Amino acid sequence: MKTLLSEIKSCNVCKTNLPLGAKPIISAHQKSKIALVSQAPGIIAHRSGTAWNDPGGKRLKQWLHIDDHQFYNPKNFAIVPIGFCYPGKGTGGDLPPRPECAPLWHSTLFEKMKELQLIILIGQYAQKYYLKNSVKKTVTTTVQSYKEYLPLYFPIPHPSPRNRTWMSKNPWFEERVIPELKNSVASILSEKNI
Repeated sequence: MKTLLSEIKSCNVCKTNLPLGAKPIISAHQKSKIALVSQAPGIIAHRSGTAWNDPGGKRLKQWLHIDDHQFYNPKNFAIVPIGFCYPGKGTGGDLPPRPECAPLWHSTLFEKMKELQLIILIGQYAQKYYLKNSVKKTVTTTVQSYKEYLPLYFPIPHPSPRNRTWMSKNPWFEERVIPELKNSVASILSEKNI
């Protein structure tokens, strides 16, 4: 796993297509229990080198009901975006993740995580990549149908502040889905006595 992570972190396959160059951000361990699969690091993560250290990350940790210590322990959570590098800014937010990363690295990486129990699919890119033909027409419908994908996959919307409108239009998510997500995470982490 150490060698693989080193190879991923030095990857520059698509550096000419990245506005700020290649800076892969990933965290994983052979004993990771839960994987967080999202689209790609944002500009804050790119600058700091730490994933989810922004308002979206704060909300995600609240949804999971965990603190930074638990979150950044790779034996608890593998952080595996669809694209490992910041893709640049688009008109309505960040550009989509680069298409090279997931096919190049994900299967090898996930094969090494033998204790993985749950893959949380954050947003449309992660959901489309992993759920393939079973993904619904919208993120809303996919998230509403989350029980169809358990026990391995748990789809959720992106926790970005840009999704405030979605959150206000879909109160069922925080009322019904978040408690189940918290319970799943707590149950898995408690097996390790963390």
